[in-house]
Amino acid sequence: MAAAGQPELIVAADAEALAQAAAERVMARIAANAGRIAICLTGGSSPKKLYQLLGGDAWRGKIPWDRVHWFIGDERFVPESDPLNNMAVARAAFLDRNAPSGHIHPIPTAAESPDQSAETYARELQAFYGSGSLDPARPLFDLVLMGAGPDGHTASLFPGYPEIEEMQRWVVGVPKANVAPFVPRVSLTLPVLASCREMLFEIAGHDKQPILTRLLNGETLPAVRARSNGETVWLVDQAALPEEIRGPR
Repeated sequence: MAAAGQPELIVAADAEALAQAAAERVMARIAANAGRIAICLTGGSSPKKLYQLLGGDAWRGKIPWDRVHWFIGDERFVPESDPLNNMAVARAAFLDRNAPSGHIHPIPTAAESPDQSAETYARELQAFYGSGSLDPARPLFDLVLMGAGPDGHTASLFPGYPEIEEMQRWVVGVPKANVAPFVPRVSLTLPVLASCREMLFEIAGHDKQPILTRLLNGETLPAVRARSNGETVWLVDQAALPEEIRGPR
């Protein structure tokens, strides 16, 4: 499952335009598949505007909710009711009001440990996929949404941590996070995240400028190593761009 080519860089004017562009790409992936659709969501602050759009009047009527299944790339090992829970944010923003409950696939956090949670979610992913091994010709996901943390992590795969090197397991427990909130995590691994038709990073805001500079310079950080076997897109806004490459696109 080798990584595909270089990511495509798309620049939006601001965070609102970025969310709009992301929503359009979500809808394009949905439209491209007439069968069962799988979308892997992300946590953190990056996707919140996108989730609000997808649940809003202009977009929710366009989504074939009965055909779309919603997964998540990583989770904080906290109760589902905790404000830090990634899937809880997505559920509150748009899923619970629109998606059939059986089409929402949260990472279970009531398990005894992150490792146990990871094993349970791996079994769920494999049951959905219909196999315990990934076929490069048959992606698991239509679309994987991603973000980039200030240290270059993506999902809950942190630089220098052993989980970033995992190539066999589908999901791993992460005992300690590298950035706040410092709670244990559960994360899909690079090969599973790569099993998609499109991997879409959302990187917005002036505070992301330092890490985007490092990513664009090709540092071997997790957010650089994460690539789709299909198409990888970095969708960024002007505020996140390094000064030397700012300007109209």
